[in-house]
Amino acid sequence: MIEELDSLNDNQRAAVEWCEGPLLVLAGPGSGKTRVLTLRIARILSGSVGKRFRILGLTFTNKAAAEMRARVEQLVGDQTDRALLTTFHSFSADILRQHGNHVGLRPDFVILTQESDREGVLSDAITTLVDRGEDFSSEDIKLLPAIDRLLSECVPVEKAAQFFRDPAVGTRVQALYTEYRNALISGNRLDFASLILEAHALLTKHPAVVTQIQTIYPHICVDEFQDTNLAQYRVLATLVGENPKNLFVVADDDQIIYQWNGASPERLKALQDDFKMAVIQLPANYRCPPEVIACANKLISHNLDRTPGKQPIHAVQSSSGAVDIVRVKHFDNEENEAAWVASDIATQHSADPGSCVVLARAKKLLEVVAQSLTQHGITASLAVRKSEFDSRGPIGWLHATLRLANARSDREQLRRMCKAFFELEGLSLDVRDLTALGKAYGGDYLKAFVQGAFGRQELEPNTRAFLQKMEKTLGEKLDFTLFVKHAFQWFDLKEKALAGQTSEGFTDYKEERRAWEQIQQDVMKKFGADEVTLNVFLQELDLVEKSPPIPPDAVRCLTIHSAKGLEWDHVYIVGLADDQLPSFQSIKKGDSSREMQEERRNCFVAITRARKSLTMTFAAQYFGWSKRPSRFLSEMEVVGGK
Repeated sequence: MIEELDSLNDNQRAAVEWCEGPLLVLAGPGSGKTRVLTLRIARILSGSVGKRFRILGLTFTNKAAAEMRARVEQLVGDQTDRALLTTFHSFSADILRQHGNHVGLRPDFVILTQESDREGVLSDAITTLVDRGEDFSSEDIKLLPAIDRLLSECVPVEKAAQFFRDPAVGTRVQALYTEYRNALISGNRLDFASLILEAHALLTKHPAVVTQIQTIYPHICVDEFQDTNLAQYRVLATLVGENPKNLFVVADDDQIIYQWNGASPERLKALQDDFKMAVIQLPANYRCPPEVIACANKLISHNLDRTPGKQPIHAVQSSSGAVDIVRVKHFDNEENEAAWVASDIATQHSADPGSCVVLARAKKLLEVVAQSLTQHGITASLAVRKSEFDSRGPIGWLHATLRLANARSDREQLRRMCKAFFELEGLSLDVRDLTALGKAYGGDYLKAFVQGAFGRQELEPNTRAFLQKMEKTLGEKLDFTLFVKHAFQWFDLKEKALAGQTSEGFTDYKEERRAWEQIQQDVMKKFGADEVTLNVFLQELDLVEKSPPIPPDAVRCLTIHSAKGLEWDHVYIVGLADDQLPSFQSIKKGDSSREMQEERRNCFVAITRARKSLTMTFAAQYFGWSKRPSRFLSEMEVVGGK
């Protein structure tokens, strides 16, 4: 611990050792902000051995939270269990598990991850309004985005109409908004946005809960604060209350790239005004070569909404003197651009293609690049967000089974189990028959499924043996970890038996299993194996993406938003043309618009991912349309003027 502190620069050490009130750390890219944050947490924990208080660390991605937990564990070992390092959504779920009865929720509430499920809730709300004789129809399902906006802005139901310029539209949306929230609560369900909103409503209406949390967590640390939307900020402000002395926030106004999700430069200003934050800046960049830093500083200096007095970032690395640290290449069209990028990676980085990344503003261009990489014999990983496992496959069956074990009368999970079971076993179990059988077991559809399967003579012996284990481990004892272990053993037997046969269910089995095992490991480490109940595990599972691990030798093709918080040796940014980056919409709004400043921050984030080299490319045509070089290239002074 002492050695770690001695290796910090003056500003980093001042932040780690700060104890004079609320502090905002303005940390540029590559400034060691995660190290500073985790060292601060470790310093407080190691200096308070034997104390019962805990530290709350909030961030925005499960990956970032897991990284913080791993670093703190390295520093203070067994003291790590005194720190809850989690996301805003996960912490809100934890609050609602413990105190949700105040807003009508049971601890085993379900988190909706599919848009179709949310539309189903809104459809139920519309039906309720129609049954009351009100003038609504199925066409009103299109108002779900408006409801999302109200949720993210933490708007109370009684004030929803005021949110709209047109009073008639406001009144209509308010009625839907009210019924949508009622339908969620009555069904013991929440979506991502309402997780935050209901947590805030609970904290606001029940100050005793806030007092309890403040007693347990007197220190609150927030990473990537610039990404907060209004609802998340209000949860934080309510938790902190009128005594923000132990509030420690890390942010960078030059990396606000989620305005579409509610993030805003004004929120960082509000934080400083509301809590009178002292400020320490971390302008030293340990990641990028000086040539890349020079481009970044020139680019971001054109933004007008930066924090006053914001220092330019400066490179700790010395210049290598190489002439190709920053390259700019021009092509006729996107196919030629992609082909050159693929060829360059194959030629220059064949020994370690995983050290390269290709970034773009939008996915369409990345698909062209990924195809070219494949043609050059390079493994390309085009990021695909997965909020659910394949419903036809083994992991989809496992997920549905655990959900049914947690809510025994959930007919939808029974239906999903039966559908996937047919893919696995080749046996069709009728959902109507099983629900009728379930009535004899007090509405326990899980028991009905097992007994219904036992009644089939065609059932394979190894499947019968597995279901017998399932009946005891999951049906009687609710030992879901042992059940999962048995399930994987059964899946492996089924996969082996199906070798050489066509089975869509097992297409993604290995990748989905790796994703499941990683998530389960992270959840157990986060809460402690003895503290993870089935409903805690399922809620945490719903809150994370189900994307499989990336092969180490793959070149990742990512949108800039997906690349935030990551870094690579060699960064290729394609599509640096007006209407691509910056976007057409931002150009239409004008050079000084909020939209253009966010696009500039997008570009800033992209170029500061590079540890060794930065290659920027653009084409004269994209998908048949003529384009000019991005104005950002001239702002960086790497091409001529506009």
